[in-house]
Amino acid sequence: MEILSAEQVRAWDDYTIANEPILSIDLMERAASKCFEWLEQNNYTNSSFTIFCGKGNNGGDGLVIARMLSEKDCFVTVYILEFGHKGTEEFQANLARLHQTSVQIFFVQTEENFHPIPVNDIMIDALFGSGLNRPLTEVTQKLVEHINQSKNEIISIDIPSGLFVDKSSKGNTVIQASHTLVFQCLKPAFLVAENALFIGEAHVLDIGLHPGYLLQIQIDSILIDKKIIQQILKPRNKFAHKGNFGHALLLAGSYGKMGACVLAAKACLRSGIGLLTCHIPACGYNIIQTSVPEAMVTIDNDEDIITGVKEDLSKYNVLGIGPGIGTDAKTKFLLETILQQYKKQMVVDADALNIISSDKNLLAQLPHNSIITPHPKEFERLFGKCENDFERITSAKEYAKKYQIIIILKGHNTFIALPDGKGYFNSTGNAGMAKGGSGDVLTGIVTAFAGQDYEPWEAAVLSVYFHGLAGDFAANYFSQQSMVASDIIDGIGSAILSISKK
Repeated sequence: MEILSAEQVRAWDDYTIANEPILSIDLMERAASKCFEWLEQNNYTNSSFTIFCGKGNNGGDGLVIARMLSEKDCFVTVYILEFGHKGTEEFQANLARLHQTSVQIFFVQTEENFHPIPVNDIMIDALFGSGLNRPLTEVTQKLVEHINQSKNEIISIDIPSGLFVDKSSKGNTVIQASHTLVFQCLKPAFLVAENALFIGEAHVLDIGLHPGYLLQIQIDSILIDKKIIQQILKPRNKFAHKGNFGHALLLAGSYGKMGACVLAAKACLRSGIGLLTCHIPACGYNIIQTSVPEAMVTIDNDEDIITGVKEDLSKYNVLGIGPGIGTDAKTKFLLETILQQYKKQMVVDADALNIISSDKNLLAQLPHNSIITPHPKEFERLFGKCENDFERITSAKEYAKKYQIIIILKGHNTFIALPDGKGYFNSTGNAGMAKGGSGDVLTGIVTAFAGQDYEPWEAAVLSVYFHGLAGDFAANYFSQQSMVASDIIDGIGSAILSISKK
């Protein structure tokens, strides 16, 4: 699914009006009817409603919804923000239509016009849409606070009022919706953690905008969905052998942290790598041979940490490094040596990222199309502090392009920044994955797909999606509270089966 800016969404409306063709007021009717259908399908039409409208087209949507609910014999009260100017042409036309119904209409000019909200009313927020470009102030701000304080269920139309589409809304007063009915596609605001309090559950409604518009614009951000994954994931040739699916080298583990290596290795094998070799400290030999018998093992000269690899690295299709390795000076020297010698794709995570953050010159030595997987704190150590999620995403794009690497910025709706400036947001995963070891599992999955016959961006997209989907399977079985990282590994097979064409 395409993720569009506020400007692109407005342009898509205009393109549809010109090329369908359709009148703007009729497009508003169609959009509002989709909202009404959602309310009907989700058993809201036995309720009474309080609807808040601005005088823009978002408010016009609210007026149409009010009329449709009234026609279904719902009790509806509408409050309109009134600042002495006319609304849009579409708003005024729908206000005239609404006056022909039994809907009670009130105008809000000051705080004295605020009315108590009936406890059981469903509230619909149609104050401001995606065109908002400044924080709410004065009466409007107080009205939003009044709505939020009611504790009623709130349904926002297209976007919660007060929320910016393309930039941070930190510190702003914003409607705290239970549900948001989003027109046609998600916008960037819906995919960042800082807005979670406002959006509630987002529901994308297809309002029939003209598909031709998408063919003539550059789309920089995409939401990874099942359709995309099915297009990328390759069925296996029935005559294939293990050599067809890559040989990965995983450098992981140290004394007390061999579990990180076990998790990454198991995840790598479950994700389809043909051969896996783990290079580990001597203390982990029995652990790995017992826990992951399918993996081959090479032992470091050091008992507790990894310090050097004697064999030729060029035989490996991909090299994964980082989980549980620590940041000892000898381990840093190993990473520096590998970066000088190994020129194929690498997957870099955890302590390997921490080592690089202590010597940022190493970033420029990463082979092109290598994949790094920082969480926000690791990202901050690598690239500097960001004030908000939007700034962090912009920074990830800039550094992915600068170093020609792929950055997987972990979190809810994990963001993948590609060297060409494009970005992907993930649509799978849940809060139960916020447990120690989940990142090690992702490292293993990414290493596996990077070692198989996929383009680097495809490997990143597949890995993040399947990691999250496996986590969803685990949560459904164990609950978000009870699941652990090992459960994600156990869900990888089910995740892949749910997508595979064959």
